[in-house]
Parts: sequence; structure tokens; C-alpha cells
Amino acid sequence: MFADQAKIYVKSGKGGDGHVSFRREIYVPNGGPDGGDGGKGGDVIFTVDEGMNTLEDLRNHPKYRAQDGEPGSKKKCHGKDGADIVIKVPPGTLVKDFESGKVILDMGNRTEPVVFLKGGRGGKGNQHYATSVMQAPKYAQPGQPAIEMTLRLEMKMIADVGLVGFPSVGKSTLLSKVSNARPKIANYHFTTLAPNLGVVSMSGSRSFIMADIPGIIEGAAEGVGLGLDFLRHIERTRVILHVVDAGSVEGRDPIEDVKAINSELSQYSDDILSRPTILVANKLDVLPPEEREEVLKKLKDAFEPEIPVMPISAATGEGVKELLDLTFEMVQKAPKEVMHFKEEISLESLVAPKELPFSVFIDPKDKHVFHVEGPKIERMLGYTNLEDDKGFRFFQEFMKKNNIIEELEKLGIENGDTVKLYGNEFTWEE
Repeated sequence: MFADQAKIYVKSGKGGDGHVSFRREIYVPNGGPDGGDGGKGGDVIFTVDEGMNTLEDLRNHPKYRAQDGEPGSKKKCHGKDGADIVIKVPPGTLVKDFESGKVILDMGNRTEPVVFLKGGRGGKGNQHYATSVMQAPKYAQPGQPAIEMTLRLEMKMIADVGLVGFPSVGKSTLLSKVSNARPKIANYHFTTLAPNLGVVSMSGSRSFIMADIPGIIEGAAEGVGLGLDFLRHIERTRVILHVVDAGSVEGRDPIEDVKAINSELSQYSDDILSRPTILVANKLDVLPPEEREEVLKKLKDAFEPEIPVMPISAATGEGVKELLDLTFEMVQKAPKEVMHFKEEISLESLVAPKELPFSVFIDPKDKHVFHVEGPKIERMLGYTNLEDDKGFRFFQEFMKKNNIIEELEKLGIENGDTVKLYGNEFTWEE
């Protein structure tokens, strides 16, 4: 089954907690703190796998979790870092926020792995918090939490040339005649339910990649039928071959068909209609010579010189060589870079934790004890006399100005609870 969309859940690893311990040796009765740091959590990494052409594997396995960092331990032992999780995606994959549908990352032209979610930082052990005032700190820093997200992956096929047109106009037949692709072909609508890729090899080592985009119907841009699923694959093609049934085998008017398809393309994306395009008048072999010339004149009058009209018969091969020569020429002149979809929403705005110059956390052994620590607080306590009324007022203002009071309230602190700051203890009162 071809799958060009997938919903997945990703989660980075939590940082390991710092450890609280003290040296206990027979000849060192009052050993200092020796709690080790926690390990870093694993990252979530996206990488392009050139051998993949579908998102089916990710559909079948929608949950991806990196490993948590291990906590620190005694004797200053550092916890082991968590293992990363690497998610392989096909070329042309977009990573979107599931809720908003906005693009976070375009893996279309990435050659190197991308760290998508970083694992949490490991917490510091209590060895880091010994000071001249507090020589036996009994707390350590917790590891940073994991980051989790639900994503929508969309695959937008990358090809030099895209075949577009109504169902059953001969796109699959043309692709099978000129490339190594072997699409399913039959005389009914929506024979092609998935895009097919083929390499077109020409004389003189000339080649390009051609994609058969499944037949578009009117209303596709509004999601009628399978329209939106198909239209997304046109966005990365550099040249468009617009195939029409010029022989009106099914009673269609080729000029009206072109106008209808162009309308759908413009509603989906204005940029698509600006791509180099060739109008491929197929199935002309079914018409007598006089009718053939009449149909071609009408098509050329309607669309040239903006869009060149090339008469062919995919079934017999008539005109196919000339079509390929012109197509290759257009591919060579088209911009070389793959279309890149701009970031619509930053990952940081979705998941980045608020970086604070301090940490506030509840004591793991007592829910009524709250710890506040960080280099900024430690420096402040070093030059503030809390026994003095003026110094204590300065301390209170510092706590408010730096949103420490707000953070304590978010954690649910209540009257009578204890707040600890580097050996200083205070009773909370509203």
C-alpha cells in the first residue's frame, strides 16, 4: 500500500536526576557531598532514507520514544546518557504540527540528520551545591523533563517531471513506454491510486525522473475524491506535462479539460501554474488526418505560445521522442534546487521550556518542602544580609522580580510550607 501521510507521536528522553550522597569512608567521618550528575536524555532525530518511497512503516509504528538519561549515583558517578531515536523518512517528507497543520521542518533536501527534539539535560548532583555556608547540601537538581509532540508527516514526491491530467487520458501508458516504471493500466477511472516514479533514459546519457500523478478531477482543490492527496505531489516537480485526451475517446473536450485542471491547480497553489509546462495532446492515433489537424489547431490557438502543444500517441509511440527531447530541454533550463517549504511555525514556540536563571522544585521526600536554586540566587545570597530588615526586603523583591514567587505558586505552595535556598529556610506565608 502506498502511504503519503502518517500521524506519529514522538518523545525525547528525560534527563536523569542528580544524586544526593556523602562520602562514607572509615577514616573520613565527615566526608563531603559526592552525588553524581544525571545523564542527558536521548534526542529525537529525523533522517532521509533514499530507499524509502512511502510512509507506510511509520503509519504501522506510530510511536517513537528516545531513552531517558539514568540518574547519577554516589562517588560522583555520572548517569548514563539515554540513547537517541532515529526516525527514517522518504525524500520529500514534510514534518507538521498535528494540531495546526503548519510546517515545522522540511526534509525534502536534507542530506544530514536533523535533531528534532533534544533530550532533557541531566540534573546536577549535590556535589555542586557545597558552599562555605552550606557544606552538606541535601538536595540535587532534577533532570529536565522530556518533550513530546504529535506530528503529521506528509510525503511530497520529488521528480523532475510530473504528468497531470484527468483520469484515463494516458499518463500511465506514457510513463510505461518511456521509463522503467510498470504502472497498472486499464480503461477505467482512478486506475492509478498512487503516484508512480520512473527514470526516463535517453541517448547520450541523458535522463530525468518522471512521476505519474494520479488523475485529478474537478473539485480536487476542495478535497473532492482523492484530489488533495494527489495534488500535493505536484508541488516538488520542476516541469509539468499536462496530458489531454485529444482524440476525445471518452467524449471529453480537451480544451475544457485543460481549463478545468488549471483551475484546480491554481486553487491549490498559484506557484504550480508558473512551472514550465508542455501540453501533451495524446490519443491522436484514433482520429483521421483531417480531424487531427483541426484538433491540434484549436489547442495551439488556445494555449500557444505560452504553453507548447506536442501531439503524440502513447499507444503507438508517435511523437514521443520529440516530446522527450523538449521535456529534457525544459528540465535543463528549470531551477536545479528542489522546492523548499518554508517553516510556518518554529519548534521552539511549541516545545521549548522556559529557560530560567533558577530551578524551583518540590522535595521528592516531602511535598511541603520547596527548593529554589541556581547561580543567580547563590550570588544574591552571597552579598545579602538576610538578618537585616533592609536586606530581607531586598531578598523579597528579588524573589518577586525574578518570578520565583510565581513559580512557587504554580507548584501549589501553601501557608506553612518550607522554602529552602542554599541552607536558608523560610516558612511560606501569604
